[in-house]
Amino acid sequence: MKPLTRLVLIGAPVAIVATAAFGGHPKGDDPIYVDPWSTETTADDPKPDEAKKPKTDQELIAKLPPGLADPLLKDRAAQIISTAENSTKHWQGQYANIRDVKDGNGYTAGVIGFTSGTHDMLQLIQDYTKTHPDNPLASFIPALQKVDGTASHEGLDPGFTQAWKQAAKEPDFVNAQNAARDKYYFKPAVDLAKMDGLGTLGQFIYYDAMVLHGPGVDKRGFYGIRETARAKVKAPSELGGKGDKASKLKAEKAYLNAFLDETREVLRTKKTLNDTSRIDTAQRVFLKDGNMDLKLPLKWKMYGEEFSITN
Repeated sequence: MKPLTRLVLIGAPVAIVATAAFGGHPKGDDPIYVDPWSTETTADDPKPDEAKKPKTDQELIAKLPPGLADPLLKDRAAQIISTAENSTKHWQGQYANIRDVKDGNGYTAGVIGFTSGTHDMLQLIQDYTKTHPDNPLASFIPALQKVDGTASHEGLDPGFTQAWKQAAKEPDFVNAQNAARDKYYFKPAVDLAKMDGLGTLGQFIYYDAMVLHGPGVDKRGFYGIRETARAKVKAPSELGGKGDKASKLKAEKAYLNAFLDETREVLRTKKTLNDTSRIDTAQRVFLKDGNMDLKLPLKWKMYGEEFSITN
């Protein structure tokens, strides 16, 4: 369900993506967090330990709570996304799944919906072939290169779907799918959400949008959607740490509602697969209920079907 575009920024670090897309930090030169080393202090104030100051975005992120990166919460996120992508919570059963869902992206396959038309499937198979040159998918790389950016099956039929299912029987290919999912979608989305000052729910909303729309910088891709939302409502990190806990929570909810408005509009105007359940009867419900930490029990609807996670 990702947009028909080559994912030239796929897997790039957050800071690199931000620079490539927007010529610096994604929103001007505003700080991405409150830096105690740059604030004014009096002679009586203790000075922060310079040696402990984060030197990079990744050092900063490492000092923050795990949020959605906590294994239990990551599994909850996978279950919710799987109900949107495959109408089942059982995401672990999707590694061998492959089909054309007629969304203009060719074949959709695997644990997160890698597609033959948006480069991520090609990248996954190329990387896997480097360490497993005799895998069943290796011979299809030239055909995948030709159809990349299109909905075509040329050179893939017959044989590709069976080869994918055969490859998915191997634990190493399962691990490769997990690694690609985390590298291309999960980690960039969660890291950037943390930099924007968002908690667990906000990190999930970013992750789902990255999966749904792809890491594109155009208006219909994840980074473009984020930029449009930030132009309308400030992200929590842009507020400079001002206000009490209640006001910060209010600001976070306002920003997430703006982000959901933008991603919903892009989804609504898709020519195919434009059902907005994942926003209207799932994410927006969690936000309205104030479940900012995705605490159990979780209940939502997807395409009219009810789902829940209770333990």
